[in-house]
Amino acid sequence: MSTTIVLADDHIVVRQGIRKLLETRDDFRIVGEASDGEEAVRLVAEKKPDVALMDLWMPRLSGIDATRRIGKRGLPTKVLVLSMHESRAYVEEVLRAGAAGYIVKNAAAEDLIEAIDTICDGVSYLSPAITQQVVDAIARPAPSSPSGLAVLTDREREVLQLIAEGLSSKEIAAMLGVSLKTIDSHRSNLMEKLEIHKVSGLVRFAIRTGLVEP
Repeated sequence: MSTTIVLADDHIVVRQGIRKLLETRDDFRIVGEASDGEEAVRLVAEKKPDVALMDLWMPRLSGIDATRRIGKRGLPTKVLVLSMHESRAYVEEVLRAGAAGYIVKNAAAEDLIEAIDTICDGVSYLSPAITQQVVDAIARPAPSSPSGLAVLTDREREVLQLIAEGLSSKEIAAMLGVSLKTIDSHRSNLMEKLEIHKVSGLVRFAIRTGLVEP
């Protein structure tokens, strides 16, 4: 039986490289490719693959938020997040979002294949390079108060990412199909909840929490 996979990364060269690697396995079948988070969620809902290999940073919707949406839809797909970061904060956020695994981009090719096999067997997978981060998180847990992202609604997180990507309120309203007044309201709520009162501050926060790439 083959393992069906959706690839989600905004860099086509990266997707091509991963596809070429995975196609060395006869039982791996790529059923779709996405260049942003919104497209990734749509493809997963449509194709219902066994695995979604998801880049952490993508336009329109981050890999974290895309993972969260897939989980909320009750889809059976297991998400494996691919990231260049090894920090504890990113690992924790990804796992809280419901990902089945986290692998760093500098991992060996055989590690990526092992990660896919592992999560398909129902076991979580973490790159050896970040296992210590999880051990540290257990041994020295972070404060229990919710992080900034945790207090935001899904729509507020989406608006925050688009603001950080440099879109104007008018452009965001057109993209999301809502009124300019609605976007301005979301922007105000973001600033109030996060206690950040400048767009530049929102951008820095979005970078720090992994919603966008610096």
